[in-house]
Amino acid sequence: MTDSTSYLFFTGKGGVGKTSLACATAVELADSGKTVLLVSTDPASNLKDVLESPVDENINSINGINNLFAININPEHAAEEYRNRVTQPLEGIATKDEINKIREDLSGACTTEIASFDEFSRFVSSESEGEKFDVIIFDTAPTGHTLRLLELPAAWSSFTDENPDGASCLGPTSALKSGKERYHLVVDRLRDRDLTTFYIVSRAEKASLKEASRTSKELKELGMSNQRLYINGVFKAIEKQDSLAIKIEEMANEQLETIPDNLKLLPSKSYPLLPYNVLGISKLRSLFNNELQKSISEKTISKLEVSTQVLKGIDQLVDELCMNQQNGLIMTMGKGGVGKTIAASAIAVLLAKKGFEVMLTTTDPAAHIQDFIEQLGEMPPTLTVERIDPKAETQRYMEKILLHKGKGQSEEAKKLIQEDLKSPCTEEVAVFHAFSKAISMAKRKFVVMDTAPTGHTLLLLDTAGSYHRDIMRNNLNAERLKTPYMYLQDPKLAKIILVSLPETTPMREAASLQDDLKRAGIKPYAWLINQSLSMLSGISDPLLRSRANAEIDVIHTIKSIHAERTYGIPFIAEKKLLPALLHEYYETSK
Repeated sequence: MTDSTSYLFFTGKGGVGKTSLACATAVELADSGKTVLLVSTDPASNLKDVLESPVDENINSINGINNLFAININPEHAAEEYRNRVTQPLEGIATKDEINKIREDLSGACTTEIASFDEFSRFVSSESEGEKFDVIIFDTAPTGHTLRLLELPAAWSSFTDENPDGASCLGPTSALKSGKERYHLVVDRLRDRDLTTFYIVSRAEKASLKEASRTSKELKELGMSNQRLYINGVFKAIEKQDSLAIKIEEMANEQLETIPDNLKLLPSKSYPLLPYNVLGISKLRSLFNNELQKSISEKTISKLEVSTQVLKGIDQLVDELCMNQQNGLIMTMGKGGVGKTIAASAIAVLLAKKGFEVMLTTTDPAAHIQDFIEQLGEMPPTLTVERIDPKAETQRYMEKILLHKGKGQSEEAKKLIQEDLKSPCTEEVAVFHAFSKAISMAKRKFVVMDTAPTGHTLLLLDTAGSYHRDIMRNNLNAERLKTPYMYLQDPKLAKIILVSLPETTPMREAASLQDDLKRAGIKPYAWLINQSLSMLSGISDPLLRSRANAEIDVIHTIKSIHAERTYGIPFIAEKKLLPALLHEYYETSK
């Protein structure tokens, strides 16, 4: 590692261990004599906890290591400043509603990312104390969408000022602190193999590896090909008599054997799942030091006491969902990889087993629902399964927008509109139009939907006057009409289940999603904690016992701070996940 490039970027799905590996790398480089700056742009950053040292929006030295420094760029603050810079010149000119619409246009993930990139680009271009450091490490890298958008010449022309609806992600370029030249310099440096390395972090899990594969491909297409693959948290059983531990190890090995082809070409390293949380300099050093790792693990395991966590099961959640109700919309929401699909499938099957008419549908591009249902062999007769194809819906929506907004524009301007339409928000808006049809069915039966739009998308639809207002304005019976947006706001008709893992990062991401929904007037019904080891009794493997113990504080935080109702799904180490989860409920309901 001591021969590292000047700029190191760590990227990957939430909860894979990007921050731990970025911090451990920073410590190792600082120990080797280099002066290192660690920069985080993660909205749920826990750099302060991991480094056990004050970290804020200023460059601070880290306790215990003279030549290690860190800064946390708060993306929410950066995005808010960015929105203020856009709307300030319009005060007194535009109406309050128009300004609110522009602010909501600029409330998506893309704007937050661009605002963060605007901040940290100054470190890569050496214009913000960057020259003081031998190595700058970024915990969380920008996506390909952001980088492509900023590369388009049209993004820097007067087009954005003249056509504010043309680029909802970028907005007027006058709001950017950085200039066109600086961005070009930064992108050139990111492409330079001698200057920049991208570390793609994954777990030994299908969803995580798939995301890593997509990220690698996207970066390579942008000419950023100096990549490394880190597979983190690989489980190795300690107690060979623990059947659960042996099964988990076997399943992890199987996943690693089916690693995507493009990832096989990257130099890679794997790191074990540890029985302790990697907090503090000593534990960070242990990530790359086997002897230290062994010593800390033995101390941690020797003083371990585990209590079993009691959570209501998914069967009790279903009992409450259908209490005094024959129909309604149930949506599972959460970040990728937390188990939304298995949760939606289980809820739908349990409702159907009670004799209710149920439609199970998904807006997930990966569409794993069919895989889960096929595991059952026989489907309950009252259950139907459908799929909204996001690709087809998005294509239809993009063509409609391009026709409308691209009329009379130059080719360069059209390119900008096209790139802007590649943002995640576009797919959500397009899918919303499609699942409006599914929502109408929920007046007659239960509709269980895997994946739903974020609060930002819902607000965008409402404040932009697009769908909701058009219907209200053009319908003679508007006072009796309930639009899909209003339907989602009605807790009697729509119930949203937030799915999380019993780990800190997924919990923080789900809490952020909950805040986003509440901003749109939508209050989640319950939290469902998936893959909980602490719900199981009889675990003898010390490593699993340690992980189960670590869940207790997270679950307590969810129950006491975030959720009105909390349910759990125990950890299941089976290939046929849905039948295994439903087995005990089937047995008791016969």
